[in-house]
Amino acid sequence: MNSFQLLVCVTASFCGLLFGYEVGVMNVVNTMDAFNIYFGLNKWDGSSVNEYDWRSGMINSAFLLGSVLGALVATYFGEKYGRRNSIIVGACIFIIGIFLEAFSPANYLFISFGRIVAGIAIGLNSVIAPTYISEVAPAKYRGTLSSCYQLMTTFGIVIAAAINSIIWYKTNFKPEEQLDNMEWKLALLMQLIPGIGLAVLMFFLPKSPRWLCSKDRDEEAAEVLAKLNATSSSESLVQEELKAIQEDVAATRAAGSSSVSELFSSVVRRRTFITFLMQLFQQWTGINQIMYYQSQVYERMGFTKFTSTCVLPIINNLVNFVSTFPGMWGIEKLGRKTLLVIGAIMMAVFHLGVFICSTQTQKEQDNPAIKVANSWKIAAVICIFCFVFSFAWTWGPVPWVYQAEVFPLRVRVKGSAVGSLSNYFNNWILTFLGPYLMTHWKKYTFLLFAVCCFIAWAYSQFYVIESKGLNLEEMDAKMSGKA
Repeated sequence: MNSFQLLVCVTASFCGLLFGYEVGVMNVVNTMDAFNIYFGLNKWDGSSVNEYDWRSGMINSAFLLGSVLGALVATYFGEKYGRRNSIIVGACIFIIGIFLEAFSPANYLFISFGRIVAGIAIGLNSVIAPTYISEVAPAKYRGTLSSCYQLMTTFGIVIAAAINSIIWYKTNFKPEEQLDNMEWKLALLMQLIPGIGLAVLMFFLPKSPRWLCSKDRDEEAAEVLAKLNATSSSESLVQEELKAIQEDVAATRAAGSSSVSELFSSVVRRRTFITFLMQLFQQWTGINQIMYYQSQVYERMGFTKFTSTCVLPIINNLVNFVSTFPGMWGIEKLGRKTLLVIGAIMMAVFHLGVFICSTQTQKEQDNPAIKVANSWKIAAVICIFCFVFSFAWTWGPVPWVYQAEVFPLRVRVKGSAVGSLSNYFNNWILTFLGPYLMTHWKKYTFLLFAVCCFIAWAYSQFYVIESKGLNLEEMDAKMSGKA
């Protein structure tokens, strides 16, 4: 693998960084007094307008509604306009969405609309970017480079937490001073840097050779392959890759178009349900309750606002980032099903740990006269960190890899779309309900997710079929019960 191939794949992976940054920035923005007062979510004395204000959940979850829309149109854009151009369009839509968020009037509907627009870009690029990477990466390194999208997503969350914690500290650490709306506007506008960078850099990258062949532009495809391999188009290496792509395109055309009903045929339907449920359970593990609202969770446990906003989220997001690496190793060495089983058990145990520790910390929240030992608070945070580690190397990457490899060629795109829609829709539900769960369920929120993780274990143990090392024919036989 040469430096140009690496540059192409890493640049396209910046789509994941945009996704992660958007997740990370809202965790900090949600704690900014100026933001909450501007949109009428809090009063000047710091108290909530309502015990539970659904507008907060709407603002946070609107981004995911847009992601659903973006995922729905991704296939059309990717096939008609090409992978590279679609990523550029997605980056431009993202930039527009960020401007709409940052300069929104004082109404939750306006900022929610801006987040929907930004979400459309993320949904679009979350489908196109991994496809583009897989089509330009060397076959030997395709799996590793395709994982860069998930890695950049976790890296984006870390960067967002670090940068925006500094913004919060500089502008919001002294509550007696005049609140300045520039703090949350600046936090949101910082996303323009990677957004504009992605749009500009993609102009200098080549188009997908597979897409060029699908449009009968074989000569252009050969030139791209030559550039990626740092050689001439007449070299045997380039010609062999071109021939393989041409054969793949011909096989795709021979497969013809498919209908949604085929997803529920006797050969395919088990894959459809496995994929749908796998992405559903990924969200119901409770991962985004932590990633979107972790600062509020820590503050409710009794930590100071500085610790809850600046210190603990950065540590937690670093755990999330670093834990992605063993997942990239384990998914091939241990297998998809094994990771799901191990991860579900670990997450259930650590959710129970948070529930037990929160039973003690909540006593102080309910009655300030009762002082809870710091050891309980620290133990609760350690359990949260361990939960994030358990998720990041198992249930984080596996559903995306699984849905991309188990469906037959004819319905591969539609099958993957079912999984993506399940992910975004359930993510939206839980993000919308996040403030409600923290306000009313409190410690029982973690007990709910522990139960969900136990169900996810049963699902993984008794329903999921291992896909590691199976070719298409073996997959068909196992999924249809013939093997």
